Amino acid sequence: MRITGFRTLATVQEWGRPVGDANGVFADGVVPVSIVIVETDEGISGVGLGPHVEIERIFAAIEGEDPRAVTALYDRMLRHTFKAGHAGPVFGTIGALDTALWDIKAQAAGEPLWRLLGGRDRRVPAYASGLDIGLTDDELVAEYEVYASHGLRAAKLKGGLDIERDRRRLGLVRDVLTEAGHGLRPGLMLDVNEAWTRKQAVRHVSELERSLDLIWIEEPVRRWDAEGHATVGRGIYASVATGENLTGLEQYRPLIAAGAVDIVQMAAVWGVTHFLRTSALAHAHDLPVSPIGNSPVGLLHAATSVPNHLTSELQDLHPPVGVSIDLHVEDGAFVLGDSPGLGVRVDEERIRTANRRPQAQTAESPNVRPERAGRRLLAGVDGVSARKVPVVPLNSHHEVSPTARH
Repeated sequence: MRITGFRTLATVQEWGRPVGDANGVFADGVVPVSIVIVETDEGISGVGLGPHVEIERIFAAIEGEDPRAVTALYDRMLRHTFKAGHAGPVFGTIGALDTALWDIKAQAAGEPLWRLLGGRDRRVPAYASGLDIGLTDDELVAEYEVYASHGLRAAKLKGGLDIERDRRRLGLVRDVLTEAGHGLRPGLMLDVNEAWTRKQAVRHVSELERSLDLIWIEEPVRRWDAEGHATVGRGIYASVATGENLTGLEQYRPLIAAGAVDIVQMAAVWGVTHFLRTSALAHAHDLPVSPIGNSPVGLLHAATSVPNHLTSELQDLHPPVGVSIDLHVEDGAFVLGDSPGLGVRVDEERIRTANRRPQAQTAESPNVRPERAGRRLLAGVDGVSARKVPVVPLNSHHEVSPTARH
């Protein structure tokens, strides 16, 4: 079997509501999704969800090769980007091609990828993650009631702009999940997407912890700041989760060496081989791993085969337009199917006829770091209110009774 070509597609994820984080909001809820399809001379095609930046140059590393040599081809792609650097969307392109090759390998074997990789249980524990910072309180409650109806009992909210708003919203979601779980205490996490300085992080989380029990705080400071993550970790009770924006084992090593990360994360866009290697590195340091992403199907399959998987992010309950995936959500877990490969099917005609495109990226996008990130004195200023994220001043005060910690 030989790799003969590739093609790329662009579709969207339609949330039907605003989605975003502390950096900004997609007001129309339409998020771009890139797709790479790798073709072979035996008629088997593999699908990877991810970018295709510099793909002509990267594809040259695998053209004409046997796709089943996937881990060796992964290193070959890295070598082809040696001078330019394998990071950001270039690393994402390698990840998309890598995922497509794993899809081909499993299809050729006639097995779902989770079984090919050595998984025993097709169920992958999940937590709800609504990218919800742009929602009103009523919308937030309604959204997490839907997650709760699928058995999810842990949730990660977006926040970091205001202590009181975060406290209130986390409390609302806690109540929804507690009721759905018939009194069982749920898990709560907060993701601030690198919005803070070290001191801001400790102050904000410590105040929340007076009344809430957080499992983890995610990306409290800049992704590469090992000393900063370690400082935050020493100052709070919650675990520190990070890693979704790190590309390559070399970027994880300083954080692990500094004791700066408690939950090691990997983004679906970086590919299956990256996940497997990072999971092994984390396991060597007795650290759990947690994949993130809107369509982390490749990592879900891989998660069944690693001993230190903790939980995986579940964002939208529906796949991107024109994409179907052989999995469902039940009793708080992804349940993978038996289709050979990833179980991903792409309806190219549906994508073409839908012709839905996201709006052009603006300064209000979550992909653009705000000019005043980490330098805001008060909530609702420095452009934050322009994103229509309802906040109350940082210096407002609500009496809160500390709760006993377990």
